[in-house]
Amino acid sequence: MANITAALIQELREKTAAGMMDCKAALTENNGDIEAAADWLRQKGIVKAAKKADRVAASGLVAAAKSDDGAFGVIVELNAETDFVAKNEMFQKLVADTTAKALELKGDFDAVAGATSDDIKNTISTIGENMTLRRIASVTGDAVYTYVHNALVPGMGQIGVVVAINGDTAQSAEIGPKIAMHIAASKPEFATIDQVDPNSVEREKKVFIESGATAGKPEQVVEKMVEGRIKKYYGESVLNEQPFVMDPDKTVGAVLAAAGLTLAGFAYYLLGEGIQRKEDNLADEVAKMLG
Repeated sequence: MANITAALIQELREKTAAGMMDCKAALTENNGDIEAAADWLRQKGIVKAAKKADRVAASGLVAAAKSDDGAFGVIVELNAETDFVAKNEMFQKLVADTTAKALELKGDFDAVAGATSDDIKNTISTIGENMTLRRIASVTGDAVYTYVHNALVPGMGQIGVVVAINGDTAQSAEIGPKIAMHIAASKPEFATIDQVDPNSVEREKKVFIESGATAGKPEQVVEKMVEGRIKKYYGESVLNEQPFVMDPDKTVGAVLAAAGLTLAGFAYYLLGEGIQRKEDNLADEVAKMLG
């Protein structure tokens, strides 16, 4: 058996743009023969997938699902380059299979990424777009509820929510789906006040005071104004403190408490949120070609 050196792996990597582990496997399978290894990578679809890996994948689908016993839920974001691919049945199957694997592996991102790596590469090779498994979140409670806004197909769309509620499941069966819809509409950052970073609260206070809103006011008045601002901040960012969209006179926490329920956790994904999309400048591209 040929000695697969780092230099050999690097040479194949530069030739094909495939990953290091893929290059090592290809060289091992082909007794160190660079050309045969490159052909092997092409046959496996790895080279085609690797060459697309630098393209920005900011479209795709978000999927939400829960376990058969209804006590565990996941939300998955799998990205592609264009909106068109989200309508492709092969891509939708990939998302569905990945979500099922996320349920099976209890939301462990690394485990799911490893288990679905070949399926993703094969789909990239067939469809011809870069795809990435971006993120997975999970929740656990006595009952889990899911919601996908404007679902393209059942359980998949651009906005997804999973929420877990503790307490009598007969009581939560009616409220749970409404809370999930509320999350999609109100986009909370935290479940409870306890989860809010104290530094975030201090920053909010500082911004409010430096805005000039409290200028010239007596100290006691300033304290009350700051308290009011922080209460408003909690009402905007903390799920339990938000006015319930279906009954704005009550907070989400109050609605749950009235039914003897408590919030166990939630996750909200907006497709492509935070991804820096590359903006192509046609004039610059033409100038480069002519220059």
